Amino acid sequence: MKADLAGASADHSRYVQRIRRRYAAEIPLLAPGVPTFDSITALVQRLQAGGRALPSALRVARQLVLVRLAELDVEQAAALADITVAMTHLAEATLELALVQALADAGERHGSPRNEQGERIDFWIVGMGKLGARELNVSSDIDLIYVYEEDGQTDGERPVSAHEYFSLVAKRLYALIGDTTDDGFVFRVDLALRPNGNSGPPVASLAMLEEYFLVQGREWERFAWLKSRIVAPRAAVTSGRALALRATVTPFVYRRYLDYGVFEGLRQLHRKIRDEAQRRAAGRPERANDVKLSRGGIREIEFTVQLMQVVRGGQFPEIRTRSTLTALRKLAERGLMRADTADALAAAYVFLRRVEHRIQYLDDQQTHLLPTADTDLAWIAASLGLGALGETGGTCALLERLGEVRELVASEFDALLLEGQGGQAAATQRGGCRNCGPAALPVDSETLLEQLPPELAERVRPWAGHPRVRALRDESRLRLGGLVLKTGKAMREGVCSPTAALRFIDWMEPLLRRESYFALLVERPAVLRRLLRLLDLARWPMQYLMRHPGVIDELADERQLHLRFDREAFVHELDERRSGWARSGEADEERLMDTLRRAHHAEVFRTLVRDVEGRLTVEQVADDLSALADAVLETALRWCWSLTARRHCDDCGLAVVAYGKLGGKELGYGSDLDVVFLYDDSDEADKDRAQEVYGAFVRKLITWLTLRTAAGELFDIDTALRPNGNSGLLVTSIGSFESYQTGRGGNTAWTWEHQAITRARFAAGCTRVAPRFEATRRAVLTATRDPVALRSEVSAMREKVRAARPVPAGRYDVKHSAGGMMDAEFAVQYLVLAHGAAHPPLLDNAGNIALLQRAEAAGLLPQGVGMAAADAYRELRRAQHKARLDEQATQFDPALYAAPREAVQALWQAVFGPAHPTPDEETRP
Repeated sequence: MKADLAGASADHSRYVQRIRRRYAAEIPLLAPGVPTFDSITALVQRLQAGGRALPSALRVARQLVLVRLAELDVEQAAALADITVAMTHLAEATLELALVQALADAGERHGSPRNEQGERIDFWIVGMGKLGARELNVSSDIDLIYVYEEDGQTDGERPVSAHEYFSLVAKRLYALIGDTTDDGFVFRVDLALRPNGNSGPPVASLAMLEEYFLVQGREWERFAWLKSRIVAPRAAVTSGRALALRATVTPFVYRRYLDYGVFEGLRQLHRKIRDEAQRRAAGRPERANDVKLSRGGIREIEFTVQLMQVVRGGQFPEIRTRSTLTALRKLAERGLMRADTADALAAAYVFLRRVEHRIQYLDDQQTHLLPTADTDLAWIAASLGLGALGETGGTCALLERLGEVRELVASEFDALLLEGQGGQAAATQRGGCRNCGPAALPVDSETLLEQLPPELAERVRPWAGHPRVRALRDESRLRLGGLVLKTGKAMREGVCSPTAALRFIDWMEPLLRRESYFALLVERPAVLRRLLRLLDLARWPMQYLMRHPGVIDELADERQLHLRFDREAFVHELDERRSGWARSGEADEERLMDTLRRAHHAEVFRTLVRDVEGRLTVEQVADDLSALADAVLETALRWCWSLTARRHCDDCGLAVVAYGKLGGKELGYGSDLDVVFLYDDSDEADKDRAQEVYGAFVRKLITWLTLRTAAGELFDIDTALRPNGNSGLLVTSIGSFESYQTGRGGNTAWTWEHQAITRARFAAGCTRVAPRFEATRRAVLTATRDPVALRSEVSAMREKVRAARPVPAGRYDVKHSAGGMMDAEFAVQYLVLAHGAAHPPLLDNAGNIALLQRAEAAGLLPQGVGMAAADAYRELRRAQHKARLDEQATQFDPALYAAPREAVQALWQAVFGPAHPTPDEETRP
């Protein structure tokens, strides 16, 4: 399309003018449109057919492609991706052709390189930086690393080692691609990113590369390798042969933990780049307008994205991508960056890259500096639609827009990279003193202890001689010292109580060797503040954080703490993560089990924070934890089935039925899951085979759900409520379950099992089972029963449970004592079993509170008794919940909860007759 680029033409480029004059006859050889890998390869072949040798054909092809891109970009407003991908195709096509020639030349002299088994050894050209990301600019050099599969020897008349052979290939490649001839060059080639840089050999075996990563790989190299990919030969990628390189690179770039320690490495690298840019600009103010390296330039957008990817990409593979723009979108989708910030940075990136291309079109120079000539600036402005050529306002609009964009980028970059450095770092960015201010103190310093409040100093003092502290690196002891000082400051300022500060120290002590968590708190001061506030509110969060310290990263985004659990989004995010693992070749069972655990821990922690901060009611907490458990069960079942080798069909017929707390959607923190596994065998030709397959699968699924891995535990699973209890089959067909529950045949359910089914519901798995289970459940609940016998059996079961849970004399247990929650639950179960047939609203699995209210509304309870008992049950749940959050006993002075106790006893009296003994009448065990 012809954009509003009044007067802007590619003819303004001195480079375009030269190429059009010199290669006028060859220009028609390039197929119309945006150049592609195939069209560029065909162009080279046409040039060769016209009598040009390969080196000349490659160079002329490059010149023709660049002219085409200048025309498309400047005159037709082509998309940035069209330009960068076309340049990437130019590099890939020319490297592919050059590699074929280089291998042929080396093969003539030495034969083919082979390993000990006689197999040909493969050679890979690894593209780094913008080439790896398919973001190559129009006058870019290409950063390459040459890797070969393994050591060996050639099979020719003059045999040499594989290393020598591929060194010759690399030298020939440079001549074909990088040498400057009468036709110019194809690409400037830079090998400085290879192991050991310019002092290292030009080629490296895969084993050499792996050893380098393990022994010498530096933090900044992780950022460089993030964008790496094999660009030639294409056959190595399509055949899957090059996957071995990915398996070596991935664990080097992405750690298995949240890697906040990498901040300092990037900070040092960025400081060097800015210092170098400032040095070059000294006395030459025009060099301050470097759209790539100056403050707020392209490099800072790339660093912002790569930093967030390296920090979290080890656990969140869905954010792994080489493309800067794609990464910004993925970070926003994952909630790791505000959507408006990601959009603003993406727009800034596109603008700066388009400016960069126009700078380079002028003379085909590898430069990122704005030109100083007024005519060139006016042309750039006009080609960007910022004013018509010849108008004076265009240049002003360009410089104004450039200033706005760079300020936006710089502010976002500084906010990310300098947050953990405080005011001193900010001053450094403004050109202030880098060494001003008090020196940092290690945690085992007596000077540091003197600056702490006495009670905090007393708690930290033993660390000075702690073996784990002495074994820490100096940098880590300084980090700990800084965190302790900030905690002491928060105490003095009243931001946190002494209790919270001491809990924080208690939390840190077992984690002294797990430095990444302390790096997070240093880099994210807001997380430290929120953590101290959280520890001030209850004690149980500290225990949860000790078991799962990685969840503190959830405090980094306070927006998440104001939301509710979203099952659909949670499952989608998990499936995206699994797809990410699959793309990186890491979707094995161990990785997937760890993924489920980390996601569950993070979501539980979010709910916990919302809970202790008073954002959720007890009922909402239980609803969210129950919905979370359902989502994890559903996801685990799907994933586990897909990895089951013995599965007899793709469509899993297994369902998970929830009982107890999960069934009633009253799940608490750390509750075990009472579940029953049912399967649909209606379409199974071989019933015995189905029983065998699903039995084995359920054992595997339980392992997935209960095994403690490196990421921690998930659930404790209790299957005792299945037909025939622990002596019964682990998994039951829905038909057999129906017969068992409804009393058909000699093997039937007990009354206590019918009590349990009042709170049962379909939770996860095969949806065909859900309606059949619910029909069975309702058939059980509406069966004809003798009310007197039922009352006796339910009351006897309650007494049996009460006897197993004795309460000390003079104490009131909000769950187990007479007038406690369990009395209310048994009363509800009786009401449902006795009256459900006549009163269908009681059949819904609506929770004890709602069912008590419905029972009174149906006239099954005296006026006010049901409502009072419902309110009492709610109050007792709150008391139990609050006590457990603070790790306190749930037994109280009876006077504290006299009213709710009496309300529940009135309910019991109305349903069963004489009440249980009062707390004063209960005996000590």
